[in-house]
Amino acid sequence: MFGYISPDRPYLFIKDETLYKAMYCGLCMGIKKGCGNLCRTALTYDLTFISALVHNVMGQDVTIKKSRCILHPLKKRPIAEADDLTVLMGYINTVLSYYKLCDDKSDGDIKGAIRFLYKGGYKKAHKAHPQVIEIISTQLKAQAELERQNCSVLDQAAEPSALMMQYLSEYILKEFATPCTSKLFYDLGKWVYLIDALDDYDKDVKNKNFNVFYNVYKCQSKAQAVKVGEEEIKFVFNEIFADMRQNLANIKFYFNHDLLDNIILRGIPLKTRTLFYGKSKGEKDVKDE
Repeated sequence: MFGYISPDRPYLFIKDETLYKAMYCGLCMGIKKGCGNLCRTALTYDLTFISALVHNVMGQDVTIKKSRCILHPLKKRPIAEADDLTVLMGYINTVLSYYKLCDDKSDGDIKGAIRFLYKGGYKKAHKAHPQVIEIISTQLKAQAELERQNCSVLDQAAEPSALMMQYLSEYILKEFATPCTSKLFYDLGKWVYLIDALDDYDKDVKNKNFNVFYNVYKCQSKAQAVKVGEEEIKFVFNEIFADMRQNLANIKFYFNHDLLDNIILRGIPLKTRTLFYGKSKGEKDVKDE
């Protein structure tokens, strides 16, 4: 995951904001417990969302207590205790971050130089959950092969990422997995891949890295590609949103799911609109049209 999954905060209830932040801090503690302190620097809200989602689907409530942490030593803040499920989320967060940095290094991105920070955590994750490594590495190899073939089909290019999230969800949820949870996670993986590719369009063109949107539209900038392929790109994303809504409505949740509804139904479409019409990485702010 790459930091794209976030709520539409003006429409987020205070209780859900509190829960989200508490689970974010809880995931940080889960990463520390499973992978060590260095790996906490890779903490993302993406896996916080996944943690909230799977806890709710599995009916595993979280215990929230006020305590201090290394970044906020003076004032206590609500923190969800790191249960086994949260620790598993921490392992997945670390593995995905490690592989992302390896990919950055192969693309010539300077950020790839810090991947060594997560090597120890990666090894711990491999020992504790080798199936997680197998799922992620297999799909990343499939992704690399599509890139080697210079794939120019949006759905095909996103397939490994979509399958990775589907298989991870089935591993996490076990007997709680349903066709609807599997398809929701599939859609999430597909959306993350495509929105990341759209966001990275200008950088990838500049660095001559693979980008499926460039392969489809052959434009020298994201702005030009969006103009040329606007209707087709909108259709692809709207199809994902419609599928998410349908599957979300057919998943049994054990607790209130206002937070999840906000992120899936409002936050993800909002992020898409922002990156579709607005800024890419490294650009100055551009008003959303």
